[in-house]
Amino acid sequence: MVSETITPDQVVFWRWGFVVLNSTICYTWGVMVLLTVGSWLITRRLSTDTKFSRWQNLLEIIVVFVQDQIREITNQSPRRYLPYIGTLFLFVAVSNILEPVPGYHAPTASLSTTSALAISVLFAVPIFGIAEQGFFSYIKHYIQPSVLMLPFHILGELSRTLALAVRLFGNMMSGAKIAAILLAVAPLFFPILMNALGLLIGLIQAYIFAILAMVYIASAGKGRSSSGQSR
Repeated sequence: MVSETITPDQVVFWRWGFVVLNSTICYTWGVMVLLTVGSWLITRRLSTDTKFSRWQNLLEIIVVFVQDQIREITNQSPRRYLPYIGTLFLFVAVSNILEPVPGYHAPTASLSTTSALAISVLFAVPIFGIAEQGFFSYIKHYIQPSVLMLPFHILGELSRTLALAVRLFGNMMSGAKIAAILLAVAPLFFPILMNALGLLIGLIQAYIFAILAMVYIASAGKGRSSSGQSR
């Protein structure tokens, strides 16, 4: 029977008055703990020798991959952006690929989680822009070519954030529901195929989210750079 829950927000583990502990909160913190402990275990004994652990090798592959993508988008050193973009990618990727685990619900299938991630991007864009160009150089772009453009620039930032949140939420939620329906129709044929497809889709969504966040940050920086060069 296909689950009637639409998002993990509906799976409530504990409730006391208006305080609700649902699947989204529990598994979000679970993923964060897993990433924190995992990164500590992997990095506590890093080796520069030719022989090192498989986990270090996997971590280096991920770091190099993210660095290459950042460098390709920004044409700059990825050092400044790597911690933030890498964390976004790893959180979304790990949240998604754990979906086949029995009883687990990906927090990225909740609009509250994807909205929080998108809002972090909304704040990251001006933070990186100001760090690179300075406060006044960054703010000036909101009133170019005229002060009348200010509300349109602000509306563009907000609509971009909404699209980023809804895109990830919609893809993860719909993918989970389609997989559940197919598993209910043909439980003996689809499980392995759908789990493999779900892992691929989860990684792709993590990649797309991180890339879009980096594009938004890079475009803001380029905009300020070009305005600064024109002066």
